[in-house]
Amino acid sequence: MTDTTLAEALEAEHHAIDDGIYAFLNGDADGRERLEAVFDELRRHIYLEEVYLFPPLRDAGMMAPVFVMLREHGEMWQILDQIDAALTVDPVPASSAAALCRDLLTRLDAHNSKEEPILYPELQGVLSDSAAEQYLAFLEDGERPDGWVCERAAAGPPASVPWG
Repeated sequence: MTDTTLAEALEAEHHAIDDGIYAFLNGDADGRERLEAVFDELRRHIYLEEVYLFPPLRDAGMMAPVFVMLREHGEMWQILDQIDAALTVDPVPASSAAALCRDLLTRLDAHNSKEEPILYPELQGVLSDSAAEQYLAFLEDGERPDGWVCERAAAGPPASVPWG
């Protein structure tokens, strides 16, 4: 058992994801490898939220905030796919992948600045202690099922500018 709450662990994962993207943009020696791992982590994070965390939040009356998070997940998922495609063509961080990574960071910042203070505090009230422990364990070693994509991944092209 850990003293870390699920909300704290989710926020820590947000920071680790950001750090991995910055490592790529800064040209760190392992930046490309780390970026691929971070994208897997971000996709798994989105999976956990959409499949396990958002349904009880929605049931507790948080429908509008969950809807916004789902839309933003879809937009970010599309950018992840675009970055993956750009890196197969040009793996140099100064390429279009770097511009897309900067766009993703901007979107993650806007997304997390809403998700962390609005949705995450509600988790303690809507999840049982055993469910929260199970999801904490998932953050440690869980895997997104092969082929799973977020609910709004195909909801059209991402907006060209971040939303507020």
